[in-house]
Amino acid sequence: MKKYILAIDAGTTSSRAILFDKKGETVGVSQHEFTQHFPLESWVEHDGLEIWETQILAIKEVLQNNNVSASQIHAMGITNQRETTILWNKKTGIPVHRAIVWQDRRTADLCESLKKEGKASIFYEKTGLLLDAYFSGTKIKWILDQDPKLRKQAEDGELAFGTVDSWLIWKLTKGNIHVTDVTNASRTLLFNIHTLDWDEELLNILDIPKAILPRVTSCSEKIGTTAEGLFENTILISGIAGDQQAALFGQMCINVGDIKNTYGTGCFCIMNTGENPVKSKNKMLTTIGYQLNGKVYYALEGSVFIAGAAVQWLRDQLQIISSASEVESLAKTVENNGGVTFIPALAGLGAPYWNPNATGTIIGITRGTQKGHIARATLEAIAMRTKEIIVAMQKDANTTFKSLKVDGGGSINDLLMQIQANLLDAEVIRPDNTETTALGAAFFAGLATGYWNSIDNLSEIWKINKRFEPIQNKETQKIIDLWEKRIINVRNS
Repeated sequence: MKKYILAIDAGTTSSRAILFDKKGETVGVSQHEFTQHFPLESWVEHDGLEIWETQILAIKEVLQNNNVSASQIHAMGITNQRETTILWNKKTGIPVHRAIVWQDRRTADLCESLKKEGKASIFYEKTGLLLDAYFSGTKIKWILDQDPKLRKQAEDGELAFGTVDSWLIWKLTKGNIHVTDVTNASRTLLFNIHTLDWDEELLNILDIPKAILPRVTSCSEKIGTTAEGLFENTILISGIAGDQQAALFGQMCINVGDIKNTYGTGCFCIMNTGENPVKSKNKMLTTIGYQLNGKVYYALEGSVFIAGAAVQWLRDQLQIISSASEVESLAKTVENNGGVTFIPALAGLGAPYWNPNATGTIIGITRGTQKGHIARATLEAIAMRTKEIIVAMQKDANTTFKSLKVDGGGSINDLLMQIQANLLDAEVIRPDNTETTALGAAFFAGLATGYWNSIDNLSEIWKINKRFEPIQNKETQKIIDLWEKRIINVRNS
């Protein structure tokens, strides 16, 4: 009987389930979008139960559509949108508040207050993170501060906190297992990345009871099985990693200096720095890349909050395209950006600026500006924000990278990838299988069970689809010059 690895990819806008075979090839995919809630300006929420319902639907659908039974699933790996925060009642399994999404900025003022109290350095030294509303810790505090009853329940151990991985594992095991992995834990502002423990001092600062926190595992180990009756057979869960760390591993960025960028809702760039954490002098994040076979591998990360979301904005708000895939052909209707620069700070500016109050700007519009110019400027903006992060990372790590491995939905856009290569003046490499986030989760799950024997075995699976070599021209330098001149006003706003 042929066996497969099932990967759950619990993203920001959809729940996906992907089947992989021994060659690391995608056998089947099922995907269901869920609702994005925007109750107030800069607030972003999800319904935890809807995440669960769409995820279980995707799992059952991918099995059914590919005539695969649960008994053929060797193991399951889970990867997820990180930092998104869910609190639920342990007895009922019902969330006590909508999930607060990583993009949500409601705790920006709280972060500023903590900075004024001199707490930023404490958080950075222990977690490698900057004090920002992006991360889970202040989101947990905000939820508990809304209702004294919730705080009392939390202190009495009646509530559970989890990022989306924890929530789904809780539901898959019908409340028997409450865990997260080191990569997700490292994004909470509560986890000491040096001691690999929840940190009492940080918990005290944010007034968060330790009783609500999950047990922390490595990325690749046998965690437990799904509950009886959920599928016709129980399925072993043996891999967990936050989406960007999963993509790092799925891209086989296993050597010091290897770097990948995922083009999704946001852009997330990670460089493997090996077994030693590198402190950033350029406002990058020091984070855990993955933990495997007892060893922790660290990484530098820079996040662009708005990337693919800028293309969605062109589709949904400006309505100059009817689907995201049309942006490439629209951008190709013009030879250049026509002097237009789009700075897509639609949810503040992430690394290396970390300005939560920055807002988006389109500069250089004239009567001659066409839809194609705005489309092209959007792709250039995604590539420029990535360039800014990679330049900062190289300074921190004191290294010059040779190539950038790319994945995510945006990586199939050839024009964007060529613009990226031009702006970086470096090779951009797209793999055969761009499902690298899910593939990384599958790799972790399969290594824990012997489905794949070794990292060498995985390296043989990873194959290149296309290389984009840089082309230098005056237009490239013009894009850079205009950007550097124009972003000053936005980053200082």
